[in-house]
Amino acid sequence: MQDAQPLLIFPYNGNGIEALDCIGSAYRFIGFVDDTPQKRGIDPHGYPVLDRGAFAQFSDARVLAIPGSPSSYRSRKEVIQGLGIAEERFANVIHPTARVSPLASIGCNVLIMAGVVITSNAVIGSHSCILPNTVLHHDVVVGDWVLIGSNVTIAGSTVIEENCYIGSGSNIMNGLRVGSGALVGLGSNVISSIAADTRVVGNPAHEIGKKLC
Repeated sequence: MQDAQPLLIFPYNGNGIEALDCIGSAYRFIGFVDDTPQKRGIDPHGYPVLDRGAFAQFSDARVLAIPGSPSSYRSRKEVIQGLGIAEERFANVIHPTARVSPLASIGCNVLIMAGVVITSNAVIGSHSCILPNTVLHHDVVVGDWVLIGSNVTIAGSTVIEENCYIGSGSNIMNGLRVGSGALVGLGSNVISSIAADTRVVGNPAHEIGKKLC
């Protein structure tokens, strides 16, 4: 493990903690980086939580940046770009049990958790996070800055534009387009395309409003 690439994870949040289970032998975890002073120090599991000075202190470390939640996902692009990390320094972390087709394309700073299946010709944009047991079928395109929950099924040739949030347990029918900034609520069944900056929920999914201010 001493020969593995050192890794910093930003921020200290739920997805960051879950990412520890995905690292495998490719990386050697150094610690979390977080902007909240109250979170810094040593967490209950013994992991250090550092400030942004760690990016310079551990200049040889790769970085996995996975901020965002249903309430804050639209700011992910601004937050990640604000780190000032060169693109080549970002890490891709893929759980050993995930199945990614050799015909798929993966960007940078991507976290793919346990049990995820990404099939042929799928394209996963940079700065995206895919939670456990999600399936992306053939020719799916996922834009940059997207968060996809667990147990999601996205059928073939669907396009998820940038900066979307797809809630856990959702299903999206084939050939649809989910516009940039959209949110799909938990357990939704999406059977028609979704306009940009729209929130949908339900079975079948229906609009419940535009983006929050």
